[in-house]
Order: sequence, then structure tokens, then C-alpha cells
Amino acid sequence: MTTTTSSNAGHPEGAGPGGNRRRWLRGARFRRLRQRLVLAAAFGWALFLLAHLVLTGRWWLWMFIEPMPPFLLVAVPAALLLLVPFARAVAKPVALLLVATLAIGVPLAGFPATAATQPAQAATGGQSVKVFAWNTGYWHSGTGYLDYGGDIDSPQAFYAYLHQQNADVYLLSEHLFWRGGPIALDDHNEIQSQFPDYEVNVEGELVTLSRVPVAATHPRAVGENSDDWYWRGNKAQRTDLRVGGCILSVYNVHIPQPIDPRLNPLTAKYYSFAHRQYNRQQRELEALRDDIDGNANPLLVAGDFNSPWMGSLVQVGDDLRRWNPGNVRGLPVTFPAADTGWSLPKLWRLDWTFTRGPVQLSDYRLRQSPRLSDHLAQDMTASVRCQPAARERAAS
Repeated sequence: MTTTTSSNAGHPEGAGPGGNRRRWLRGARFRRLRQRLVLAAAFGWALFLLAHLVLTGRWWLWMFIEPMPPFLLVAVPAALLLLVPFARAVAKPVALLLVATLAIGVPLAGFPATAATQPAQAATGGQSVKVFAWNTGYWHSGTGYLDYGGDIDSPQAFYAYLHQQNADVYLLSEHLFWRGGPIALDDHNEIQSQFPDYEVNVEGELVTLSRVPVAATHPRAVGENSDDWYWRGNKAQRTDLRVGGCILSVYNVHIPQPIDPRLNPLTAKYYSFAHRQYNRQQRELEALRDDIDGNANPLLVAGDFNSPWMGSLVQVGDDLRRWNPGNVRGLPVTFPAADTGWSLPKLWRLDWTFTRGPVQLSDYRLRQSPRLSDHLAQDMTASVRCQPAARERAAS
């Protein structure tokens, strides 16, 4: 009787020529899968970045994407570059694509990359004005919505913090409390008593205090509804100051926030509110741009813009210079400040400062405001060097 012997006889299961071929095929399929995944991730990120460039500030539904931490524009392509070796045959074009997205993402994320975003150099010449810009976190309500367990802090601690800054000009926002809606504060006399040497200008939720002579204010007329002062009130309060023989226009800005985290995202109210907020943002930014475009004075624009993309993807105005604080290395972030009830890490820069004309900043710093607000404050010295034409306008 003839016995037939298998070609794999004497080999462990899966070994031998047939097993080696199956393992090779499985390895080849896995390598192709990894290559496709890396390729898809690289192109997917490039398409996402393109959409972000095109849609930020232009489509209300993208508002739900815009709040992503800006550092992701650097971290994601950098992480994907580590996977490029798995792309094998297409590794080179994938690497070039990711390097391109990284090169775009670095300045957008806010890392100092150009002269306009370098830390301020010492200003020379002209008259200097110390400016303090701060979202107060619902005045002295301890940053909490009163509906959600917040309470009223001691006003003494709040005003003591402001006095410590010894600024010539204070640009303050969120002059209100919140309980089921905005609550207007009738405390002009209290503010004036706290700052007797300052001119106090209250407009809606914005307060500008100045011990520099005020040449003009530009209040906006609002409707007669009881809450129009907040929902339709000015979000970029302009005050013209007499500085160094010319007029410096200072804008105190608080652009509406894009979404309300207290609302349930599974309800229609969440999205209808976001759509209305987008329209409010566009209206207020357009009003600010129009005023800036029609203003020939040197400018300083500062405040809470509720966007990490100001000056890069969302334009504030023509010929404005964006400043980075000099006491921060790497990515400046201002929100949320520590010990204010937020469970999120401090990952966003929502507070910005811009200038136009012969205005230089020195000693521009971000300041902590422990527990008083969920935003860091902006502290700076602005130096204005007047040109002859500006002096003639100021004199007239």
C-alpha cells in the first residue's frame, strides 16, 4: 500500500511554505491598511484645515467646531508626521502635505511667527498711558451664573483688585449679574466713588474708566425693550482720549459668546440660540469694522472677542496690528482662568489687543485675577507719538 505524505508533515501547524505565504499575505494586507489609514488621516486633516480656513466666521454651524483648542492645529499634523513611515510608497507626498498643514497651523494657532505677533518692544517717545482690559466675570458675582450656584462676592475684593492695577484707563466688560437673563446694575455712583479721579462711562455691559482727558464718547442708541441694553447694546464701546496732543480712540470690546454651555445640545433651543448668537457676532463685528474704517485716529482695540481666531481667520479691521503678551512663551491663553468653576484646562486665547497708527505697546502682560473672573486680564502701556496732522485734528 502506498502512503501519501503531506508537504507540511513534520512542521508545526501553519508552518511550511503554505503557512509562510498566509502570514506574508496577512502582513501585506495589514501594511496596505496602515498605509491607507495614514493616507486618509493626512488628507482628512488637510480637508478639515481647508474647511476651517474657509468657514470660520462665515457659517453659523461651524461655530460648534471653532471652539476647538488652537494648539490642535500644531499637535495633530505633528502627531501624524510620526506615522509617515507607515505610508511606505506614498510617504514622501504624505509628509509634504502634513508639513504644509503644520506650516499653516503654527501662526493660526497663535504662536509668534511674524513681526506683528512678537512680544512688545519698549515704546519710545510720545505720551504713555497704562491700560487694563478685563472681562470681569459678571462684575463681582464670583464668575458664577446666579442660577447655577453662584453668589455675590465682596465688592471690596473686586474693587481692591482694580485699584491694585493703578491703570490710567480701565476697559471692563460684563457689568451685570445673571439670573435667568441679564440683570442691569444701577451702580454708577458707587463706581464713581471708587474712582473719583476718573471719568466713568457706562454703556450697557461695558464700562470705561479714564483719568486721561476724554474728548468724546460714541454711545449707540438701543430699543425700548427692557433688555435691549444687553441683547442689542453696543459691544465695542469707543472712547476718544486726549493723549500726547492728539486723539487716541480706545475700543472696549466684548463680542457675544458663540454657544451657551448651560443649554442641552439635544434640544432645538441649543441650536436656535447659537444661530442667533452668530447673527449677533456678525452684527457687532461689522459695526466695529465700520467704525474703525471711518476713524482716522490712532487706535487701541482690546477686550474679550470670544474667539481664538481673531486677527488670523476673523478680521477685526484693516491695518490693525495684533500683539502678543511679553510675559508668555509659546501659546498665549486667557481662558478659562483657574479656580472659577470650569472643569476645562486653560487652552484658549479669547482676549486680544490690536493697535493702528503710531501706537506702541510696552510691558504687555496677562494678569491673574484669582477667582474674580474666568478670564485673565490684559495689562499694557500704550505710547502714542502724534503726527502733525493728528495734532491739528485734536486742536480743532
